[in-house]
Amino acid sequence: MDSKAKLTPEANNLEAIVKIAVDALEDIKGKDIVVMDVAHLSPLFERMIIASGDSSRQVKALADNVREKLKEAGVHLIGTEGGQGSDWVLVDAGRIIVHVMHPTVRAYYNLEELWGAAQKARAASA
Repeated sequence: MDSKAKLTPEANNLEAIVKIAVDALEDIKGKDIVVMDVAHLSPLFERMIIASGDSSRQVKALADNVREKLKEAGVHLIGTEGGQGSDWVLVDAGRIIVHVMHPTVRAYYNLEELWGAAQKARAASA
């Protein structure tokens, strides 16, 4: 599927939305892209996408491209946090959220482990 395609009937297709976001990150050379299924951990969103950019400028460009491609596909965007000169930008698209981070910030916050640890703790308590 081309990431520029309109998602009229597929606007609610989660996997299509994830693919558009990942393709948008790959278009601008995003690194270490991870897609996490967090539907069982949070009622707020179903997928978390994390990617790295080498500079604040690239982090912003990656997030801007994700926003642009999702809007073109008809996906409703809830908001964006971070921006110009930021080392971490979050794009909230409802069912998915996209974190674009500078590698040092990503290593410090280690969201993959944090959400993975939450998943393991929840499984242990079940």
